[in-house]
Amino acid sequence: MAKVRYHYNIMLRPEPEGGYTALVPALPGCVTYGRTVDEARQMAKDAISGYIASLRKHKDPIPTDDNTLVASLDLEYAEVTRR
Repeated sequence: MAKVRYHYNIMLRPEPEGGYTALVPALPGCVTYGRTVDEARQMAKDAISGYIASLRKHKDPIPTDDNTLVASLDLEYAEVTRR
């Protein structure tokens, strides 16, 4: 059986209580958590696999991040002083 390769960007957000939340923007609602960056990445891989399995089962299209450009943006604002 031929294999298909999919590309997904993940966002790893550090949590105040520790660990990392992993979000997959191309797959709405695909969110997971890991205690370390490596664990969060592995959990994201597992979550993506389950998400794709569900899409296939329901014969839904499988979105990817193949054509998504990733960029970051830093903004600077003046501090607001309170009296």
